[in-house]
Amino acid sequence: MAPSEPQQTTTAAPKGALPVLLLLVFLSLIGFGVVIPLLPFFATVFEAEAWQVTLLFSVFSAGQFLGELTWGRLSDRIGRRPVLLITIIASALGYVALAFAPNIWLAVAARAFAGFFSGNMSAIQGYIVDVSPPERLAGRLGLVGSAFGVGFVVGPAIRPPMARPELGAAGFRPPLLLAAGLCLVAVVGILVFVREFRQPDRSPKVRRSPLAGLKEVAGHPVLTLVFATIFFGFFAGSGLWAVLGLWLDARFDWGPRQVGLAFALTGVAAALTQGVFSGMMVRRIGAGATIAVGLVTSAVATIAMAGAPFGWIATILLLASVTGHAAWQPAAMSLASRSTTADRQGAVLGAATASGSLARVMGPLLGGALFSEVGSWAPIVAAGALMLPGAWLGWRAAAALRAWSAAR
Repeated sequence: MAPSEPQQTTTAAPKGALPVLLLLVFLSLIGFGVVIPLLPFFATVFEAEAWQVTLLFSVFSAGQFLGELTWGRLSDRIGRRPVLLITIIASALGYVALAFAPNIWLAVAARAFAGFFSGNMSAIQGYIVDVSPPERLAGRLGLVGSAFGVGFVVGPAIRPPMARPELGAAGFRPPLLLAAGLCLVAVVGILVFVREFRQPDRSPKVRRSPLAGLKEVAGHPVLTLVFATIFFGFFAGSGLWAVLGLWLDARFDWGPRQVGLAFALTGVAAALTQGVFSGMMVRRIGAGATIAVGLVTSAVATIAMAGAPFGWIATILLLASVTGHAAWQPAAMSLASRSTTADRQGAVLGAATASGSLARVMGPLLGGALFSEVGSWAPIVAAGALMLPGAWLGWRAAAALRAWSAAR
């Protein structure tokens, strides 16, 4: 007997739940934006080597990789709401631990802990999938990306007035404690507005490792292509962002103020793209074409940016690159969602997000090596070139989904 058709739940979301989930993403990214600019200064505060500070970035992404595989799968079994509450409270504790870390190694441990519990995006996306009809799914997933972009703009903006580097480690505590406080605000919002309407799966299951979620899709005709698309997209993007500030300084002698402004503009571009245009593109031209157009646009703009003669031209090309890069992400996640059953949404979306987290561990390593060993232009060109395989894979994934659905 042929497998049953994947079911997409169209139950209406509880009133206020979707805005609260978007607020949760927004608050999380404010905290992320507050913390990221502080991390390089830990080298001075703890008299650490540069490679030790780099670990603060890498272990966070590694923790997210395992977290997405764990929390998405668990949310399918015990529900989205309890997983969100557990992970957000633990994330707040991670910020507090970093604020009071006495040395670089405990700071690294705090970031690994925070990364694991911040890997809850699959639970958020799973909730949105649960309450969204297929025709609105990409648009709503785009709103999640939009909340990301806005939070990334606001976070760096509120950090400078609160940080006091002259006080050493204690001078960084106020913004870190603010990030923890924002997590608690999100907890209150979930308790008040988000209810668990789906029935948790309480049937006995064989316990499996988190990596089992990746093994399950190894032979899937659609998900393997979707995951490869996500990996190449984020591998290229993270390699670019890891060296972007260094490149702007080396190429145009830009300082923190100019780089910060460029980052803020990219946040606005990403928010507008994912909040307004991405869902519209999927409805009009399809998910595969949206992925291909987005990544090809980003690739061309990124490669052209490497040869930009002036900083303002580089900024325009960077915004074009970010716009293309933001457009494809909700489309890819919607393909992943449509390629599985309703009771596996959290696990599959978690594995999809984990593939992006793994790429964000590896991308900066390649970008840093190319910057140091080849030249400041090399990681920019490489990032653009690596987006092209992602565009091709995304187009193939959409075609594979059509064939797979017809066969079922």
